[in-house]
Amino acid sequence: MSIEEHILAFSAANSGFPDQRPLSIESLDDRSRIMTADPDELISAAKRDGEEALGRLLEFYRNYLHLLARLEVGGQLQRKLDASDLVQETFLDAHRNFVTFEGTTEPQFVAWLRRILANNAANVARHYLGVKGRDIRLEQNLTESFEQSANRLAQLSAISATSPSQHAMRREQSVVLADALMQLPVDYREAIVLRHWEGLTFPQIAERMNRSLDSVEKLWMRALVRLRSLVGEQT
Repeated sequence: MSIEEHILAFSAANSGFPDQRPLSIESLDDRSRIMTADPDELISAAKRDGEEALGRLLEFYRNYLHLLARLEVGGQLQRKLDASDLVQETFLDAHRNFVTFEGTTEPQFVAWLRRILANNAANVARHYLGVKGRDIRLEQNLTESFEQSANRLAQLSAISATSPSQHAMRREQSVVLADALMQLPVDYREAIVLRHWEGLTFPQIAERMNRSLDSVEKLWMRALVRLRSLVGEQT
């Protein structure tokens, strides 16, 4: 099997989410203040003020990167790598290379972070697959895969639609959705991801989650209500 086929197999082998959430060094109050800030202003502050401001900016995207990593890194690789480790390595690389970031907007910054995340995922995959040397095609495949995942997150915003505030309209919707999803109870989050991410039917979800069909349908409805509430709080 080729490297590309291995990676596709890893991505296709996503399973349920462990009961684990990323930890933030920010207090809830600090994070709340950041969440209501203009992301473009935070990027400008990081360029102007240096390491401390950059650290605050990166924490803004921890849930987003963590969710992408958990969705894309599956199967054999998931058993060998914690998504939090992958995100932390991405943050370290972002600190080291922030001087090379030439963008000024949140979409540009998020795309830059995704490329770093994909490169780190490729490095880990090469290590555990026993591949020596850099594989550009592997990195490109993972970059495209993470971009597709980000697009799916943005599309999920339709199911949690509320009347967006002016602030919300400026935000990258995939980031808003990721923050809301990561605040859901694990079974809520899994029901939404299986239904809207993997496109499973309710009978398939019931089998995957080892629940009755009726309980899965009710769980999904409660999860959507909670997700809409969380998105509304953030916007």
